[in-house]
Amino acid sequence: MSETLTIALSKGRIFKETMPLLAHAGIVPVDDPDTSRKLILDTNQDDVKLVIIRATDVPTYVQYGAADIGVAGKDVLLEHGGEGLYEPLDLEIAKCRLMTAGPVGMPEPQGRLRIATKFVNCARRYYAEQGKQVEVIKLYGSMELAPLVGLADRIIDVVDTGNTLKANGLEPLEHIADISSRLVVNKAAMKMKSARVKALIAQIEEAVKNK
Repeated sequence: MSETLTIALSKGRIFKETMPLLAHAGIVPVDDPDTSRKLILDTNQDDVKLVIIRATDVPTYVQYGAADIGVAGKDVLLEHGGEGLYEPLDLEIAKCRLMTAGPVGMPEPQGRLRIATKFVNCARRYYAEQGKQVEVIKLYGSMELAPLVGLADRIIDVVDTGNTLKANGLEPLEHIADISSRLVVNKAAMKMKSARVKALIAQIEEAVKNK
């Protein structure tokens, strides 16, 4: 295992909110992911690389050792299951809630509920815990559309302000989990690069506390 540290991040809100935490640890990307087409970004430290991937892929890259460390939303980790990962730190960024939602004022339909979501595992677990039989329909985006066109009775999605739900005649219903971004570490990297990884975790933890 090389001594290079590879950190997996996704573009957008998580990247922007992680940058100050990494900067506190002395890590600054040389390239801007918004303007660069590179998927592996160099940093001011020769032995630290950033890989830019889809948010949903971060746990998989870290689990299999393609990245030593990653930053992923708790929603993604709940869906992934967290196998092969340590989750040492809540970064307290990109906060939102995982919730069920449905048309405003609509009573719960009789019979088996149809739930549209990209969080299929979370949905099955949530309703199984309640002893409810549901049909889960996997979608990749535009969840709010599903109840409007009769594809599903309810959706499960992350909710920040709730404005998108409201604009589409939906309301948040049941709270499943509070979501924020977490630092995740590959188990082999934690052993093989222990001093390096633990030092980075400590620096980022300090940055989180001082935010």
